[in-house]
Amino acid sequence: MDMRKLGLIGGMSWASTAIYYEKINRIVGQRLGGRHSAPIVIDSLDFEPMAVAMGEGDWDFLTETLRASANRLVDAGAESLVICSNTMHKLHARLSEEIAVPILHIGDVTADAMQEAGVHKAALLGTRFTMSEPFMRDRLRSHGIELILPDPERMAEIDRIIFEELVKGEARVESKRTMKTFLTNMEKTGIEAAVLGCTELVMIVNPNSNVVPIFDTTTIHAEAAAEWVLADAA
Repeated sequence: MDMRKLGLIGGMSWASTAIYYEKINRIVGQRLGGRHSAPIVIDSLDFEPMAVAMGEGDWDFLTETLRASANRLVDAGAESLVICSNTMHKLHARLSEEIAVPILHIGDVTADAMQEAGVHKAALLGTRFTMSEPFMRDRLRSHGIELILPDPERMAEIDRIIFEELVKGEARVESKRTMKTFLTNMEKTGIEAAVLGCTELVMIVNPNSNVVPIFDTTTIHAEAAAEWVLADAA
C-alpha cells in the first residue's frame, strides 16, 4: 500500500492542527479500510512568539520560522507540505520558491470547491491579516471569486475572537452567537456563501447550520491533503 508522506507545519494553532490530523486520517482510514492511517510528519510550532511577531509586523522572523519548519519536514521525508494556517499563506509564494517539495495552497483548493458548487460571490472571514491584506483575497479572485469583507468593527471582533479564544482551544457560546449574527447580517448583502478563512473558525461556525453555504477552508484543505496522500495508493 503506497501512500505519499505528508508534512504538516502546525501549531498555528495547535487546535486547528489537531483538526487537520484527525480529518486526514479519517479520510485515509475510510478509503483504505482496516487499520490504515496516513504517513504524516508534523512540526508543531510555538504560536506565542509567532503571534507577537505578527502583531509587530516582523514577517522576516515568521518567514525564517516557517522556512526552518519546512526544511525539518523535508529532511524527515515529507514529499509535500501543508501550512495549517490561512494567515501564514502570506508566506506561501516565498516558501514555494525555496523549499524542494510542493506546498498545497489553501486558497486554490477552496476556490476549486466553490467553483464546483457554482459559488462566485462570498464573504471572507478570518484574521485581520487574511481579511485586509491581498494574499488570500487575490488568490481567490484569480479563480473568479468575488469577495465581500465585514465592516471594520466586525472585522476587529472576529480577529479578537480568533487570537484571544480560538487559538487557545476555547469555543465560547457567545462567540458562536456573534458569528451567527454576523453571517445573518452579511447574507442580506447578497453574498452566496461565506469562506471561513481561518483554520480555527470552524470551532464556532457550523458549516451545516447557517443561513448561507459555508466553505470551511480547514476541511477543504485537509480533504485535498488526504487525496494527495492517497494518489498513489493501490
